[in-house]
Amino acid sequence: MRRIRKCILTMLLAGLLVIIGINAGIKYKTNAYIFNDVEAIPDKQVVIVLGAFVRGDNLSMVLEDRVQSGIMLYHANKAGKLLLSGDHGHVHYDEVNGMRRYVLADEGIAPEDIFLDHAGFDTYDTMYRAKEVFGVESAIIVTQDFHINRAVYIAQELGIDAVGYSVDEKKYRGILRFKWHARECLSRVKAYFDVAWHASPKYLGQEIPITGDGQLSWDEFDGLE
Repeated sequence: MRRIRKCILTMLLAGLLVIIGINAGIKYKTNAYIFNDVEAIPDKQVVIVLGAFVRGDNLSMVLEDRVQSGIMLYHANKAGKLLLSGDHGHVHYDEVNGMRRYVLADEGIAPEDIFLDHAGFDTYDTMYRAKEVFGVESAIIVTQDFHINRAVYIAQELGIDAVGYSVDEKKYRGILRFKWHARECLSRVKAYFDVAWHASPKYLGQEIPITGDGQLSWDEFDGLE
């Protein structure tokens, strides 16, 4: 019995060391590419805004902050295109068109510069599709601090010249931020193995070059016809 307990304890300790090592490695590899000063961000091809929860057309506070930051980077001429990526797995739940409508309320953004990725079901899928479907070569990724290292890590490992803009999350409740950061420790481990095993996204589909007209990525469920 003592031997079994010792074996279990050893495996738990080994697992903990793997989690700590992967998290430390991802942060170490990407910290130099994370920015919170707009002026310091190098110019890239596209701003990728990662999706989050919506209720109908109403963006959550987390997602609204991301979209506002993407708009700011576009107007600062840090990139000439916006790629709004999120979950639009069925007609009754649609992150990307809610994001698009929010962006279109800013008349200074040309519709053809707005691209939608309807199958960005998770961060890995978003970055894989950014590379393979949209032909993205370089990007500024926009998300909150807890998430940014993983997003940049995946993008770089998949061949995108990526940096990250870290959205300030200090205004959120402390307990919420704690949950995000705690959960992210395991999400980074999953990302590491997704990259290592060359996982495929749920969907790929027709190529829509980021150098072209973003309206080609819009869909029939946009409510604007």
